[in-house]
Amino acid sequence: MELDDVRLLRYSRQIMLPQLDLAGQERLLQARVLIIGLGGLGSPVAMYLAAGGVGTLVLNDFDTVDLSNLQRQVVHADASVGRLKVDSARERLLELNPDIRVETVPARLSAAELLAQVQTVDLVLDCTDQLDVRLAINRACVQAGRPLVSAAAIRWEGQISVFHPGVPDSPCYQCFYGDVQGLPETCAANGVAGPLLGVMGSMQALEALKLITGAGESLIGQVLLFDGLGMEWTRFRLQRRPDCGCCGR
Repeated sequence: MELDDVRLLRYSRQIMLPQLDLAGQERLLQARVLIIGLGGLGSPVAMYLAAGGVGTLVLNDFDTVDLSNLQRQVVHADASVGRLKVDSARERLLELNPDIRVETVPARLSAAELLAQVQTVDLVLDCTDQLDVRLAINRACVQAGRPLVSAAAIRWEGQISVFHPGVPDSPCYQCFYGDVQGLPETCAANGVAGPLLGVMGSMQALEALKLITGAGESLIGQVLLFDGLGMEWTRFRLQRRPDCGCCGR
């Protein structure tokens, strides 16, 4: 893709940012990004990356839209109930920005299939809500050497981290959780405030834009926690574990 007059106008407000400029926008247009999960987190992620001009978005989700999703999964509409989430999201994203390409993968991927998809992209965004799936995505990103932007949200609390196998001493997602195989808490069982997912998903999209363009300082090796009730952010550093079963030496 080239920056013609129409694109210069469409993306003008972010091109004005000195940390991004024309070169950064061109990198966005050439980027290929995998979004896994088109729910509460994936909705704002996909919409902001589409609006920002990320050239190719690959959407992976095997689920269909349920009425209970609509309180927080804002990429879908009432008319989308019963449809595959990737199809509903693709339609909305192309309405938002017909300048981009949107590919869909409506399947639960095996480890080999997941690795194959990760190897085709520049960046992966984990927008899922199951620990075993998150660990599988992490393993694929470590094997393929691709950066991973991961977030989670439940009740009124959220967290976001960036993991980059190409950066020396960067931890991976498994360094955070160790060998735990499952978490008992889910949004379905515990509830979640809809705008919280908008906050965390928007943060994921922002980190993705920064990683693609090289702007600013990313959250690599850090965990950012958000308390929505107290409106407080807490940041701490995450160390790489030499004995990590995924990225350890």
